Amino acid sequence: MMKKKTKSIDTKVVPYLSAGMLIGLLIGALTDNLGLWLSIGVALGAGVGYALVEKK
Repeated sequence: MMKKKTKSIDTKVVPYLSAGMLIGLLIGALTDNLGLWLSIGVALGAGVGYALVEKK
C-alpha cells in the first residue's frame, strides 16, 4: 500500500525545485539551449529537495 504524500514534504521541496528551475533558466538563456538546461535544473532541484527531506 502506498503512503499518502504529505503537504509538508511538498512545501519543503518546492523552494529547491524553483531554485533549480531559475538556475536552469539562466544557464539555458546564456548558452542558447533553454530546453536542456531547464529540464536539468528542475531535475536537480527536485532531487536535492527530496534528498534533504529524507535526511530529517
